[in-house]
Amino acid sequence: MTRLPRISGRQCVSALLKLGFVIRRQHGSHIILRRESPFAQVVVPDHTELDTGTLRAILHQAGIPPEEFTQLI
Repeated sequence: MTRLPRISGRQCVSALLKLGFVIRRQHGSHIILRRESPFAQVVVPDHTELDTGTLRAILHQAGIPPEEFTQLI
């Protein structure tokens, strides 16, 4: 299992934007992103530091391998 870095919610959003996601809306401290092809929708909390389990769940929902994600940030 790949070790994920400790990053903020904003850093996660910027990496997801590079992968074709677009920001749909923001509700409180949660940013909702969507990708049309292949379809995926993820919710990223706008926190100063994401827990590794939360980040791993976001990547799983987005269908992105952790190795690919760590190369983007």
